[in-house]
Amino acid sequence: MGPLWDIACPAQPGRVPGVAMAGFADRGFTPPELRMIPHPAVTVILAFGGTIAVEDATGRRQRGSFAAGPGFGDVLRVRWEKDVECLQVRLSPVVAHAVLGPAAADLDTGVATVDDLWGREAARIGERLAELSSWAQRFSLIEAWLAHRCATAAQVDREVVWAWHRITAGRGLVRIEDLASELGWSRKRLWSRFRAQLGLPPKRAAKLVRFDHAVHRLVAGQHAADVAADSGYTDQSHLHRDVMAFTTLTPATVVHEPFLAIDDVAWGWPSRQLNSRRA
Repeated sequence: MGPLWDIACPAQPGRVPGVAMAGFADRGFTPPELRMIPHPAVTVILAFGGTIAVEDATGRRQRGSFAAGPGFGDVLRVRWEKDVECLQVRLSPVVAHAVLGPAAADLDTGVATVDDLWGREAARIGERLAELSSWAQRFSLIEAWLAHRCATAAQVDREVVWAWHRITAGRGLVRIEDLASELGWSRKRLWSRFRAQLGLPPKRAAKLVRFDHAVHRLVAGQHAADVAADSGYTDQSHLHRDVMAFTTLTPATVVHEPFLAIDDVAWGWPSRQLNSRRA
């Protein structure tokens, strides 16, 4: 699926933890409609060339740059017109709270246009991206803007940050009751703070992180039974149900989705993630 796009990545890790970026330019082979696969991050797509629209499972369509929450509930379909260029940003929910403000907590089951989130500033960012001549300049622009937003915004409670990091470090294989106990909080308090600040409850966050690791192992060619056993599912049927719940696809068919197939190039999946686990 690589030939669908020219893909650009930053030359080195950014200075804002919890932020990943990649640039995409349509090579003229992109299907007119693509399915987005849920991911444990807020996804922001900044389009500055061509036209892009996103449609949810209800058929509601929004045009232009947009943000989708972690997991985003319903299946999303992105429609492209020719010569689309866009910069995609993946924000840890912890960072998204600072970048998007209170709106970040409302994105779990939906999509919002960048215009609605950032107002006139969204148009200025799009114009600047179009004016710049290289992806390196575009990455630098967005990173500087994100760093400023993070430095001046209210921060997520440190206990919530700790819980999120425990969930991601454990690949979703954590008990929420144990996290609450370690914090000295009730389960209800953890659920409330986590949901209010990160946009999804902790149990769903753990389920999404586990799904993300499992689906990329499937893309890497691992057998579904081995993936289920390694990822903490009770059996292969349990894995099948989770994949269907997040994507409406089976484990055998989801591996061919373009948004997953290019992850090894754009985001270091699966090779970087699998290697980091072995290290």
